[in-house]
Amino acid sequence: MAEEMELDFTEDLQLSEVMRLRVQSLQQKGQKRQDGERLLLPHEAVYRLDFSEQDLTFSHWNVSLKGPGRLSVTGISQLWTPDLTNLMTRQLLEPTGQFWRSAGDPEDAPIKCLEADIQEFGERIAELAKVRKVMYFLFAFKDGAEKDNITCSLVFKKSAEA
Repeated sequence: MAEEMELDFTEDLQLSEVMRLRVQSLQQKGQKRQDGERLLLPHEAVYRLDFSEQDLTFSHWNVSLKGPGRLSVTGISQLWTPDLTNLMTRQLLEPTGQFWRSAGDPEDAPIKCLEADIQEFGERIAELAKVRKVMYFLFAFKDGAEKDNITCSLVFKKSAEA
C-alpha cells in the first residue's frame, strides 16, 4: 500500500503584502491595472504548497471550516515572481476549489464542496508537483469565512519506489 503524505497550505505573508502594495500603489497614483492583470482583493491572500517530494498521486483534500462561510482556492499555473512580474489572469488554473458551510449546518456536518472540481484540481496539482518544488494559490474568504477558522491541506499518495 502506498504511503500517504499530507501537505498544509501556508499563507505567504510576504507575497500577499507585495500584492497589496501593488494595489495601493495603483490607487495612490490613480493608475489602472495592466491589461489582463489580476489584483489581490481585500478578502484574498496568497498561500503556498511546498513539495518535498514530486512523484505524488492525489488522494483527497482536508478542509475544515468553523462556522458559515466559503473558501475559494485558485491555483497559479506558472512559477510566479511578484517582485518581477504582475499576476495575470491567464496564470490562474481552472477549476477552482470551492468549499463552504451554510448558516445552520451542524458543526460536525461534512463541509460542502464541488466534488468533481476538487478531484480534478487535486490531480492537476499532483501533475504540476512533478516539475516544481513550490506552488502558489489565491485563497478567497467569503460569506463570513475567516482565515483563522479554516485549515486546508492536501493528501497525496507517495509513488512506490521501483
